[in-house]
Amino acid sequence: MRARTPKRPKLAVWKFASCDGCQLSLLDCEDELLAIAGKVEIANFLEASRAVVKGPYDLSLVEGSITTPHDAQRITQVRKASKFLVTIGACATAGGIQALRNFGHVREFLSVVYAKPEYIETLATSTAIAEHVKVDFELRGCPINKQQLVEVLSAFLKGRKPNVSSASVCIECKRRGTVCVMVAQGIPCLGPVTHAGCGAICPAYHRGCYGCFGPKEAANTASLSRQLTVLGVSEEQRQRLYRTFNANAEPFRTESAHA
Repeated sequence: MRARTPKRPKLAVWKFASCDGCQLSLLDCEDELLAIAGKVEIANFLEASRAVVKGPYDLSLVEGSITTPHDAQRITQVRKASKFLVTIGACATAGGIQALRNFGHVREFLSVVYAKPEYIETLATSTAIAEHVKVDFELRGCPINKQQLVEVLSAFLKGRKPNVSSASVCIECKRRGTVCVMVAQGIPCLGPVTHAGCGAICPAYHRGCYGCFGPKEAANTASLSRQLTVLGVSEEQRQRLYRTFNANAEPFRTESAHA
């Protein structure tokens, strides 16, 4: 009697408003992706294949933010079809660079950018997926770290908690032996309040951290702002520091409003 092949978990990858960079990080896993593909059934991943297998899905990876009424409806359908839902990247976890609209009037932007703005149907804000549906895990970064992504995939497939560091970029600087650019060179840096994940690339090249991985847990942005003021950073410059890829993440949003 022939033994039955074990049923593989279904993996789905969904895109909302984004640049696709985090999906490309998944494709960039190369050797790791081949190993993953052997363990799961990639049922929905339009960046890689037009073939779609109907849900429900065991694990959904969601890239992008909610920016239109259609997005808001579609994410509820994705949630219903998914056992676990993981958001990947700054757009999905904080609204992305497109959340800069949240600080202005979207209709004014539309009138400047589009010749026929009356044909554009959009929400006034760009928001994270977690503001609309339950999210089981958020993987930060712009783009995400592919090693962290493989760890998250492995963890959910094995039924355990992902082992992703909650430390700041400062810890990554110390691990690679990079001298603090803010203390030694007076360069403005968001490293003390930013989630680890990039490997502290910018400080290694004598530049301050831009906050690509979003605010770390319990980020003390008020303390950092005081230090930035000591370095001669103006209120306008501080606002620009906090308002980049993760501008709508709560600690950065609040601190930029005080600048």
